[in-house]
Amino acid sequence: MLKSPSHIIHRLFFPVLMAGLMLFTGCSTTRRLGQDDILYTGLKGVDIESPEGKQFPAGVKASLTKAVSVKPNNALTASLRYPFPLGLWVYNNFPNPPKGLKHWIYEKLVEEPVLVSDVRPEVRTHMLDELLDNNGYFSGISSYELVQKKNKKKASIRYTVRTGKPYLIDSIRLLPDTTFLNHLIDSVASGSRYFRIGSRYSTDSLAALRVDIANLVRNRGFYYFRPEFITYLADSVMNPGSIAMHLDLADNIHPWALDRFRTGKITTVINRNRGGGTPDTLDTRKGRLIVYRPARLRPNLIPSCIAFREGRVFSVQQMNLTQTRLSRLGIFNNINIEVAPDTTDLSRRLLDVYIDCTFDRPLEASIEANVASKSNSYLGPGITLGVTNHNIFGGGEQLNVSLTGSYEWQTGSGRNSAFNSYEAGLNATLAFPRLLAPRFVPRSRRDINWTRINLGVDILNRPHYFRMSQFNTGIAYDWRSSKYISNTFTLFKLTYTKLQRTTEVFDSIMNANPAIALSFMDQFIPQMSYGMVYDRAMDRNNTINVQMTLQQAGNIFWSIYEACGKKGQKSLFGTPFSQFVKGYAQVVYGRRLGGGNIWLVNRLAAGAAYAYGNSSQVPYSEQFYAGGANSVRAFTVRSIGPGSYRAPADQVNGYFDQTGTFIFLANSELRFPILGPLEGAVFLDAGNVWTLRDEPSRPGGQLKGSTFLKDLATGTGVGLRVNISMLVIRGDLGIGIHAPYKTSRGGYYNMESFGKSLAFHLAIGYPF
Repeated sequence: MLKSPSHIIHRLFFPVLMAGLMLFTGCSTTRRLGQDDILYTGLKGVDIESPEGKQFPAGVKASLTKAVSVKPNNALTASLRYPFPLGLWVYNNFPNPPKGLKHWIYEKLVEEPVLVSDVRPEVRTHMLDELLDNNGYFSGISSYELVQKKNKKKASIRYTVRTGKPYLIDSIRLLPDTTFLNHLIDSVASGSRYFRIGSRYSTDSLAALRVDIANLVRNRGFYYFRPEFITYLADSVMNPGSIAMHLDLADNIHPWALDRFRTGKITTVINRNRGGGTPDTLDTRKGRLIVYRPARLRPNLIPSCIAFREGRVFSVQQMNLTQTRLSRLGIFNNINIEVAPDTTDLSRRLLDVYIDCTFDRPLEASIEANVASKSNSYLGPGITLGVTNHNIFGGGEQLNVSLTGSYEWQTGSGRNSAFNSYEAGLNATLAFPRLLAPRFVPRSRRDINWTRINLGVDILNRPHYFRMSQFNTGIAYDWRSSKYISNTFTLFKLTYTKLQRTTEVFDSIMNANPAIALSFMDQFIPQMSYGMVYDRAMDRNNTINVQMTLQQAGNIFWSIYEACGKKGQKSLFGTPFSQFVKGYAQVVYGRRLGGGNIWLVNRLAAGAAYAYGNSSQVPYSEQFYAGGANSVRAFTVRSIGPGSYRAPADQVNGYFDQTGTFIFLANSELRFPILGPLEGAVFLDAGNVWTLRDEPSRPGGQLKGSTFLKDLATGTGVGLRVNISMLVIRGDLGIGIHAPYKTSRGGYYNMESFGKSLAFHLAIGYPF
């Protein structure tokens, strides 16, 4: 009997793996070391010994550990190694001819041994002592020891740090409050949490205070002031064991750093993308504007982005804000802002501002692609083509037209036609860099506000079941309410869905499932929604992203009809309109591990939609679905749920998209660099969709607390990513662990076979 390739691979996998393990573990990794050389095998630990009752700061401990964290051979981190030292094995056992294939293999695989002498632990103990001094532990002392086992040619290193008592600040002397500059400096210093009596002495904290002082005074007109102009005198002799601090100005400070400047002349030059042109000079309320013609530019656009005002106190923050506003217009490829003192009258202390901008090419094309492939020969590629004009009316208005398409087919299914379905859409969005709203509507003046008007049409065709069209239009506002929070308010969105064609099979299924049939009915969906995104890097090791969306449909129209005395089913242009509320929230938290570029990123997401009033079912287009490249990656999109429900086996691929009115997702992904732009990932996904109402036609689909955990589809997997600047190309191989529906196998791991539990996804960008 002829065996399949997958069967042969499965039979040979473990023997080959065991042979490889014996080969690697049996080869020496120290054979070529010198007589006095010792192979470094990693950091054994950093033991902190503090005085009794004294808690050692976690941040200082992390700095000490980082100073001695030297990676050994075949290392993931300084203390964690993978088991196969391939590079060392090649170095010790593989010949290196001067040329040829063997030389090329040797150079690609070899890894020279990291020796204890390379780590230089005696030097690193001095580094630890210096870090202790910089953090107020002047009586601290460090040491190290080699930790060796049977093989004396290998050793890890353990460091011991005896901290002693920290030196605390017991007195502070500020600058005399005789000038406005001194007053500003003293106000920052006295309000700092680093510079208080009783706080521990720390050079890093004092350096941070220098930066805080410089930032404040530079925003108050002292443009030439720098952090290094602040000095500290720390006296530990006056009161042994404590620090007396004296804040002062540097002796070599430049006279201009002590002067307060105001904004002088403002000159803005707008260059053509190809250079050349005829200069056209305009005097505006924000200075002189020079535009090289021909150029499409509204006269009031540039002044609206300039934060400077002639004669007002100069602020670096105004410079940064101007740069940000001009950049967010999206019409320039180069923006340069320079300042220079006005030398015509030095007594006035003016800074002239020169802004130089160069137009970008107005048209930009984009392409996005993704492919989902499952081991059962189910394929689903998609593509989006877009063209954007970044300055269509000369005021930074952006017109984007995108064409999306995706199709799915199944090979080997026994059907005459392998083509299963397709989806296509044409969407246009016109964005204005301002709020097209009445003046009394609150808006931010610090950032650019956007108004977006969209118009689109989508067609979903499943030849064996139905063809559906969807038309939509709307107007939305985008603005930033703070540095980390962006908002989107959709004032009005109108969607119209229509079933254009159905088959007898689909009609019979809908007749047997009235709840599903209602979600496919022809209807208008008038909506209003609000979305918020909080995105922040809390420090270099922690990031957080929070997204929330709340939308409602039909309430305004329903209220108008009710006020007019209309009872029962209500219609718009003769077609019923939908009425529901929908919410979705997502939290993504990233944590850097080991001080390198290894990140553990976690996502938790949940959403719900509920129909009422004029509707008994949430429209099909507004329901949730699970599976796919950005969800539970061990399953293809819309292949799980709702709950434990599974379509009958005689209905290939299901007769409708498996959607629900409640969704829950939990994902965890370890991302790590491999080589250059190539990155790797290991992930664990869980999630599903449910219905909030009981639907007899889909048993097991309703959300219930008693079956919630069992209904979660889970999967793991590995991925490769190519990170090229702003573009990330991602390939993920998902491996199913638990299917929420009944299979031929019992227990938590209930996948029918390993081969059928695999799903490969090719996509653009990170999954979350």
